[in-house]
Amino acid sequence: MKRISIITGIVLVSLSTIITSCEAVKNTNKTQRGAGIGAVGGAIIGGVLGNNVGKGGNGALGAVLGGVIGGVAGGAIGNKMDKQAREISTSIPGAKVERVGEGIKLTLGENSVRFDTNKSTLTPTAKANLDKLVPVFNEYPDTNIQIYGHTDSAGADDYNLKLSAQRAASVKSYLSGKGLSSSRFVTTGLGEVEPIGSNETADGKSQNRRVEFAITANQKMVEDAKKETGN
Repeated sequence: MKRISIITGIVLVSLSTIITSCEAVKNTNKTQRGAGIGAVGGAIIGGVLGNNVGKGGNGALGAVLGGVIGGVAGGAIGNKMDKQAREISTSIPGAKVERVGEGIKLTLGENSVRFDTNKSTLTPTAKANLDKLVPVFNEYPDTNIQIYGHTDSAGADDYNLKLSAQRAASVKSYLSGKGLSSSRFVTTGLGEVEPIGSNETADGKSQNRRVEFAITANQKMVEDAKKETGN
């Protein structure tokens, strides 16, 4: 309990600092915002939050927050992620593209990449939308892409965990088959623990049968950003 209280205190105090800093730079561009947040310990907060989001910190949001570099280099990375996020949004209008920290959280749900109940095979619509991601991922090769599979609440926990891992693997296999390097991808199944819709309705369950991506800078992008900014 004491450890939990300490972590909670750190998060609350640090979030307060970040909110104040963000307010001060709210009219700046993403590069400047990244540098500003980095100046108040963005990397530390990213690590704290990244380890406490989702089950065991394994969700897409946690992965993006955990990859924060901070400083001017982090701002340069954020600028590149801005461009990539815009291209993804343009390519797949039905996708939910969120710029978080220095990365991108991408949710492909019922309007882009969905799965039928108890299935991990990609539908024709899913394949068509993943095809639209390929040129964007090719244009930005210096990123790591973590793929998270999700399920609705139907079925046993262990079954759903396995099914969600199979869904993430199906997406990786398909994208790798389109020429993207498989080494860029890491897959994780999260089962039913991170619903975005109500599991009490058919529509909500459909939303939960999804995949999410955490797109973060790889080591090359980080080193290039540091050289570019002299950070």
